[in-house]
Amino acid sequence: MESKAPYRAEIAVIGGTGLESLLKGIKQIRVGTPYGLPPLIYLGEVQGRAVAFLPRHGLGHSVPPHRVNYRGNIYALNRLGVGRIVATNAVGAINPSFGLGDLVVPHDLVDFSKQRPSTFHDDAPVIHIDFSQPYCPEIRAVLIEKAKEASMTAREQAVYVCTEGPRFETPAEIRMFRALGCDVVGMTGVPEAVLARELGMCYAALCFVSNMAAGMGQRITSREVMELSVSMGPKIAGVLTGVIGHIPQKRSCLCGSSIEESRIGEAGKC
Repeated sequence: MESKAPYRAEIAVIGGTGLESLLKGIKQIRVGTPYGLPPLIYLGEVQGRAVAFLPRHGLGHSVPPHRVNYRGNIYALNRLGVGRIVATNAVGAINPSFGLGDLVVPHDLVDFSKQRPSTFHDDAPVIHIDFSQPYCPEIRAVLIEKAKEASMTAREQAVYVCTEGPRFETPAEIRMFRALGCDVVGMTGVPEAVLARELGMCYAALCFVSNMAAGMGQRITSREVMELSVSMGPKIAGVLTGVIGHIPQKRSCLCGSSIEESRIGEAGKC
């Protein structure tokens, strides 16, 4: 049964455990959804803005990427009133000019996930969401600006490819992705971005290169990826703090209007 959501937030951060330290005055809440129960959501303030933090993999990183309840997570944030989402992702570099620790703000994506529920619209009315601009341009602009201010290498243009996981990719797969024009690879960026757009929410991602993709160096170990992720945590938190404070109060992008333009057949409620 869907529960009430008495608390509100305007901006959400989705990422790994530990980023909740960004928030002041933290509350922890559960939000019921028709798609199951998401992990605990943290509510607080950042730069005077009401912010929700959702640990994508649950507390203690206990949920693998192919088992994340993406629909429940996005739906819960929508019920809290969130209009903007900033996601963080650890990624592998496919583009050989990218290096460990680089920040990446992708502008496009390719979906190679296989078995994840990827839409809220399985029934009538039929919806074909416009996804010609997968990431919100307003949030992307702020992410790029604040990443540069942090004196970090920031890649402004990148194609993110999402794989199913939980295994890492093969060298042949990485060569294929490079031939397709992909720059970084991860396991969690889809269907988050799609689901957010279906609910009229702005979504953009701040990625950081945690490893060179398969075939571009030595073998990949999860421990090394996690170690770099932990070391990058304070830097990511600093960038996010600046981003949240500078996201415009009023949206001027088209992310919120896409759904009304995507219906086919008889109009109905989402």
